[in-house]
Amino acid sequence: MAVAASAESLNSPTATSPRLPAVKTWLYTLSGLVILMMAVGAATRLTGSGLSITEWKPVTGALPPLSEAAWLAEFEKYRQISQYELLNKGMSLSEFKFIYAWEWGHRQLGRVIGLVFFLPLAWFWWRGAVSGRLATALLGVGALGGLQAGIGWIMVASGLEPGMTAVAPIKLALHLLVASIILALLVWIAAGLRPSPVSAIAASRKAIAPRLILGLIMLQIGLGGLVAGAKAGYTYNTWPLMDGAFVPSTSVLFSVTPFIENFVDNLALVQFNHRMLAYAIVALAVWHAVDLLRRMPGSKPARRATAIAGLALGQMTLGIATLVLVVPLVAGLAHQVLAMLVLAMAVVHARLS
Repeated sequence: MAVAASAESLNSPTATSPRLPAVKTWLYTLSGLVILMMAVGAATRLTGSGLSITEWKPVTGALPPLSEAAWLAEFEKYRQISQYELLNKGMSLSEFKFIYAWEWGHRQLGRVIGLVFFLPLAWFWWRGAVSGRLATALLGVGALGGLQAGIGWIMVASGLEPGMTAVAPIKLALHLLVASIILALLVWIAAGLRPSPVSAIAASRKAIAPRLILGLIMLQIGLGGLVAGAKAGYTYNTWPLMDGAFVPSTSVLFSVTPFIENFVDNLALVQFNHRMLAYAIVALAVWHAVDLLRRMPGSKPARRATAIAGLALGQMTLGIATLVLVVPLVAGLAHQVLAMLVLAMAVVHARLS
């Protein structure tokens, strides 16, 4: 996390400003909006709405169609793409308005987040509450947000190609991963804003386990994006066995040629990797919590580690239920949102450890 590294030393006059609580509240509010954005994005994907808007208009696209003629024009554009021809042929205008609303809401929320980020940033900068490394870190997050908008359109454009009925899995995974990095950076910076400097001894101790857990969670989110993009959750809907075994045969896991494409396009391997990493994260989180409870009973690090272990176990359980129930909308959304809460808690723990 290059931007996070820039935010390591935030215990400057800026960080001790009387406006520090307001800056932290702003950053955590942004984090909440990013989680909401990701939830709406998940709903857009699960309802098959992501390709309903076939153009990228960052400014004029803020207004939805305002007349019947405008709606019919948007519907006609949608009827030109393969998703309509292959999956939704015969869809009514009212049905189109439903999927359009999800995608428009997702894009509109992105615009709102941009305003909530840059307008308060300018205010805090002008008032002297943000400067130095903190300002640099926040500008980096803002730049990443702009890049994310571009990645989002590249993802959508991949689904508009002839013969495509959904976006490319690898691009969906990238879009999800960059959103998760933005969330992690916001929480990392906010958690690092402290009213008093950290001692040199405390600052020199970098706990390995919290950072390892955080890294594995971020990797798991990327794998989850591949599962979602490839719709791998709609296959092998049994647990704990998969294709009749805990570890499917190599002929199932590596059936795609060339070999490297198995990790993206082979539904069995994509889902298997997501399962195995979930077990590893839960095992490591539980071990870490038990270790801290033994060595530092009642301490804040022990409580944070326990919370992470509980959240990770809950997320795995919810993931199993989502799989067995064949990805119902409510379960799929809950799984996405809880993943972000696990990530945020892991970021705070790693930042303060």
